Formats: sequence, structure tokens, C-alpha cells
Amino acid sequence: MKKISIFLGILFFLIAGSSPIFASDVLTLKESIKIALDRSLSVKSAEEEIKARAFEEHSSKADFYPKLSTSYSYTRLDYGTVSDAKYTTYPYPSFSPREVSPLDTNTYEFNITATQPLFTGWALTISRDLASLGVDTAKIQKETVIQDLVLNVKGAYFGILQAQKLEKVARQAVEQLKAHLRVSQAFYDEGIIAKNELLQTEVQMAQARQDLIRATNRVEIARSLLNKLLRRGLNEKVRIKDILEYHPVELTLDQCMKKAELNRPEIKEVSLNVTSAEKGVELSKSSYYPSVNLIGNYQRETDDILQSDPGEDVDNWTMIIKGEWTFWEWGKKRHDVAAARAKVAKYKYLLNEIKDNIQLEVKDAYLYLREAEKNIQVARKAVVQAEENFRMNEERYKQQVATSTDVLDAQTLLTQARTNYFNALSEHNIAWARLERAMGMGYEAEGQ
Repeated sequence: MKKISIFLGILFFLIAGSSPIFASDVLTLKESIKIALDRSLSVKSAEEEIKARAFEEHSSKADFYPKLSTSYSYTRLDYGTVSDAKYTTYPYPSFSPREVSPLDTNTYEFNITATQPLFTGWALTISRDLASLGVDTAKIQKETVIQDLVLNVKGAYFGILQAQKLEKVARQAVEQLKAHLRVSQAFYDEGIIAKNELLQTEVQMAQARQDLIRATNRVEIARSLLNKLLRRGLNEKVRIKDILEYHPVELTLDQCMKKAELNRPEIKEVSLNVTSAEKGVELSKSSYYPSVNLIGNYQRETDDILQSDPGEDVDNWTMIIKGEWTFWEWGKKRHDVAAARAKVAKYKYLLNEIKDNIQLEVKDAYLYLREAEKNIQVARKAVVQAEENFRMNEERYKQQVATSTDVLDAQTLLTQARTNYFNALSEHNIAWARLERAMGMGYEAEGQ
């Protein structure tokens, strides 16, 4: 029996470990971010943009190689045109007069042409470089989408924790008021307190219950927001790990600024736009140069769709080196170059503006983080003091040396102190997430 019990215990342990019934369904922040990234339509859209830019790059590279084209045509002339072109000839050896025409009623023509660019004023090389920059830009845009999504997931995650804590505070307030109401009811039944004191407690109790209903609804809304980001059903159950804690941040504002300048994808993207615009200037200048192409052509022309006359040479080969130079367009090329240079200046101004905006964003997030840190310390002390104040007034009320108003005021102060503490705690975590995003390092901070 002892061996059987041991065997059954081991079997139960193995089943419990592998069964989804016993598996933990509590989501961590890292798991939530991973699910959101795997399912995000914005991320998938950015990935498709990368693919599109990569194909455009392959397309631009194909322009360096020969292009082959073919054509087949059929031409029919009216009989009058052919007849009017006839002339009399005396062919050897009979020298008998014969009317012939240089035109055929039916003409079938088949062409194969190969064109190899030899020189384009470096236009093909610049176009390839622009396409390559387009791929890099699309990758950076994906990085921006990812960082925005990570920030939204963190905000939703800590939003749930904040709402749950505030729901707990509201529930504690209801329980405390229930206990106080029982004492007040007993005092009223004994004739110790007046009716208005009991009514005051009942009104406060009704208000606390309304606050609890609102707090419960906020929890559901916060869960729905996270479900939306994870692309799950809005009403699907959500259980997350409680990580609402205070973690000190040692970074200085200058360090945050430097990290932002190095990591922000928006700066990288606009910097690439500046480079692309400079390439655009070079591409516009390429029109100043002539273009040279090597063209090979094979032509077959017959007056019959199936065969040609015996001895007739219907095949024709040509090899052409063609140079083309448009040297006068009433200033068009000059204006194109000037427009391209204006775009370079535009993106340089935009780059400086984005850097200024990012510095302001970093400073705002940093100061908000420090503000939340200070609020946590103040709110923690206030909670301890409010708890002691409520306990003392409750004891004094039981001894009838304090009024019901004193207890209700103390309970209100305690609820407010607890609310302030959890708000400061959640705001600190959200502020850190915002600062990470402002520095362009939110996703890496999760160990990805």
C-alpha cells in the first residue's frame, strides 16, 4: 500500500505539472509585451513595409543588367497602295517584262532587343542607394511602432494594477464603515447617540459603496484595454503579476538626454531622410550628363506567317551604341536640383526640431518621475499617520469621547491617503516607462 501511495503521489504531481488546469495563467509584463508584439497589426504592417522596400531595392539593382524585350507585328496594306508601287523589271535570263512591287500586302515582323545601360550619369547607382536607405528607414519605422506599443502595454498593465489597488482601498473603506455602522447602530439602539449621527454614517456608507462600484468598473475597463492591445476578446479574463513597487532610478537628466540622442528611432529616421535628400540632389544632377546604351536587335520580316521565299534573307542583326543628351530644357534641370537642395534643408531643420522636442520630452518624463518618487515617500508616511488617526478616533468613539463625525473624517482621510499612495506608486512606474520610451530604450529594458 505504501508503494502504491507513493506511485499515485508521483503520478498526481506529474499530471498537475503538465495539465493546463493547474498551469498558471498569470501574465507577467514581459509576457504581455511579447504577446502584443506577436499579434500587433501595426507591427505586421511595418514588417510588410520592410518587405516592400526590400523588393524595391532588388528592383533598382535589376536596372544594372541588360533588358530583353520582344515584339511581333502584322501589317496589311491595301491593294491600291501595293499596285501603285509596282514597276516593270526585266529579270535575267529571260528578260521578259514583269511587274513587281517593293511593298508586300502582308508583312510579319518579329523582333528581339537587348539593351544594356553603359552610363547614366550615376543615376542607377544613386537610385540603388536610395532604395537601400528606404529599407533602413522602414526598419527604423518598425522600431518606432514597437516602442510605442511597448509603452502602451506598460501603461495598460500598470493601469490594471492601479485600478485593482484603488478597488481594494474602496473595499477596505466599505468594510471599515460597516464596522463603524454596527457600533453606531448599537449606540443608537441604546439611546447613546442621536438619529442624525446614525444617518450620517449611513450616508457615508452609501457613498463608499458607490465609490466601490466605480472602482470595480475601472478595473474592468483597464483589463479591456490590455486585452485590446493583446488582441484578445475584450471580456476575456486577465490575471497579471503584481509588480507595483518602487524601484529607485539612478540616472541623471544629462545621462537620459544622451541616451535619447543615441537611441531614439525618430532621430535615426530623420537623419536617414537627410541622407536620402542629399542623394536626391545627386540624382537630380545626373540629368546633366548624357546617357549611353548598348542596343542589340534581331529582326525577322517575312510576307508569310509560316515561311519565307527560298533564297530570301529575312533575318537582320544590328548592334548600336546610342548616346543621348538633353542639353536644353529652359532651366528644368537647375530647378530640379534647387528643389532637391531645398528638401535637404527642410529635413535638417526638421531634425533639429525633433531633437529639441525629444529633449523636452525626456525632461518632462524625468521630472515627472522624480515628482512621483517624492510623492511616494510623502504618501507612505501619510498612510501610516492616517491609519493611526483612524484607529485612535475609532477607539475614542467607542469610549464616547469623540463624535461619529470625527471617525468619518478620519476614515475619509485614510482612504484618501491610501489612494494617494497607490496613485503615486503607479505614476512612478508609468513615468519610468515614459522615460524609457523617451530615451528610446523601453523594449531593450525588458531584456529583448
